Parts: sequence; C-alpha cells; structure tokens
Amino acid sequence: MLFRSIVLVAGLLSLSGCVTAAIGAAGAVGVTALQDKSFGEGLDDAAASNELKAKLLAASPERFAEVDVEVSGRIALLSGRVSRQEDKVEAERLAWTVRVINDVGNEIQVRQPGGFKQNVNDEWITARVRSRLLRDGKVKSMNINIETYDGTVYLMGIARTADELRRAAELTSRVGDVKEVVSYIQLREPAGTKGPQTRSTQYEPNN
Repeated sequence: MLFRSIVLVAGLLSLSGCVTAAIGAAGAVGVTALQDKSFGEGLDDAAASNELKAKLLAASPERFAEVDVEVSGRIALLSGRVSRQEDKVEAERLAWTVRVINDVGNEIQVRQPGGFKQNVNDEWITARVRSRLLRDGKVKSMNINIETYDGTVYLMGIARTADELRRAAELTSRVGDVKEVVSYIQLREPAGTKGPQTRSTQYEPNN
C-alpha cells in the first residue's frame, strides 16, 4: 500500500478544462511534515536512488531504459515509460527491496517509447518549468526536482510553506504544453510547530 508512513492528502492538479485529470497509482499531492533534510538524510536518499537504479539496470537495461528514479524523504518516485504492465509492477517491486525506502509512488506509464520528438518536447517543458520556478522569489527551486513525461510534469522535493507548495504547482501549470501536474512535494515542519502539518490542495488554475 502506497504512502503508508506519510499522510496522503489531495488529488491531481488538473489544468485546463480540455484536459482530463486522472489520478495516478499513488495519488497526486502527498503532503507531510518534514524537517530540513540533514546531510545524513541526503546521503540516504542519494544512496537509495543509486541502489534502485542499479537494480533496474541489472534486471534489464532494455525494459527499464526509460524509467526515471527520484528519492526524497525516503519516498521513491518512479516515472517514465515501460512497454508492459508486468515491467511496471516489477520496477515497483524492486523499489520496495531498497532498505531505506519507506514509500513508493509508481507513476510509470505503460506505453511505447515516445520517440525523439516527444523526448525533446519533454526536456523543453522541464527546462521552462525550471526557469519559471527559478525566477520566482517565493519558490526555492533548488529544493524541487522536475521530471516530465508526455507532457505530465512531476514535482518532488521540499516546500517551506503550504503557500510555496501550491505556488510551485500553479507556476508549473502555466507553462505551455503542460497537460498535468503531479506533485510529491513534502511540506517542511515550521519551526516551533508540533505534529504533522497537512493541507489538501485541489484546483483548476486558469491558463
């Protein structure tokens, strides 16, 4: 069961009215209290990411060539493409074998490779999203990782406030060619606050 150790709230951030929102296998916006990542926690996440990538490579470089792995706060986000449902299931199974990973968000799409044109377009979307977040003074973009597949943008990392969390998704949604925004950004616990801070976010911003 996904997100067993964190509080899962909210749903997919749907964009324009012409786009149909479909919640992925792990839901959409996961928000939980999270202190600033320590050096040790950063090392754990990096080691877990490298370990999982190595496991996927050892299992089959061909089957998992377009699977991307990101780990933050001991949550593994799997995105990208595989050609068979069995491969999607296997990628998640391998993720759960990594000791420090507590939760897995499996957003892998089962479809044929998008081809050179689609890959270039996704990279262009990622670059524009990154630039928009970087220019915004209210979002600390270095805390956010961005991945794009077939126009769906995945955000993962840490937000200092609930407003920053929502703003990062809103800014992303305004970038041209973005079909959906799926956010796994976690909310850092404010200083002096006890207990988890959770908020539900679901909206349809105007493009």
